[in-house]
Amino acid sequence: MNKDHLKSIWKKEEQIAHIHGWDFSHIRGKYEEENNLPWDYGKLVRQYLKSDMDILDYDTGGGEFLLSLRHPYEKTSATEGYPPNVKLCRDKLLPLGIHFAECNDPSRIPFEDKMFDLIINRHGSFDAGELYRLLRHDGIFITEQVGEDNERDLVEMVLPGTEKPFPHMNLTEQRKIFEDAGFTIVKAEEAYRPIKFYDVGAFVWFAHIIEWEFPDFSVDRCLEQLFKMQEMIEKDGKVEGTIHRYLIIARK
Repeated sequence: MNKDHLKSIWKKEEQIAHIHGWDFSHIRGKYEEENNLPWDYGKLVRQYLKSDMDILDYDTGGGEFLLSLRHPYEKTSATEGYPPNVKLCRDKLLPLGIHFAECNDPSRIPFEDKMFDLIINRHGSFDAGELYRLLRHDGIFITEQVGEDNERDLVEMVLPGTEKPFPHMNLTEQRKIFEDAGFTIVKAEEAYRPIKFYDVGAFVWFAHIIEWEFPDFSVDRCLEQLFKMQEMIEKDGKVEGTIHRYLIIARK
């Protein structure tokens, strides 16, 4: 293990760490996650989706998943709040006739009451009361969320003692919030599954992208911890952590 060489490689990953939409192709093959969740978000959305529905994808990222649904554009709406993705969505979604609005406040979504039959949200923010306002009678909300314990073991490896960025994001508490808002829970599941890194440089890139989970992470600050990760990979072939996900399908 040539430490100077490794540090140089990791610093390069740190410098180029950015994301376009929600695209992790830069580290494809160097890490894996969400390979064995007990549900398939895409299949569940398609199960409820009908061609005559008015739908909203809140926090659409770059619109990648939304476009994969091939739903009639005139009946499709989306929001996004992350500035680089807002520009991407305006350039990509608006010319298609999709109703796109910039929004970074899930409690103030700029659409009228009872506009939608289906609202979807994957790994984005939400406000149960606002969703209730936007849905028509019998409307459905489907969300897959990142739980409060997501990758805590990896965070502890490099930034021990870091506080959880999103406490209370667990199925028990969130289910009650939806029930209190007037929803009927159709489906609710929670899962903990492995996330594996086969390359420390890929982890460096990842930790910079997921900056809210790894606040103040840098190669210089966490160098000794990264060397320990490298030793794990040389010994075991991987560094492994744990993802936390939950799924809620709720009907108005």
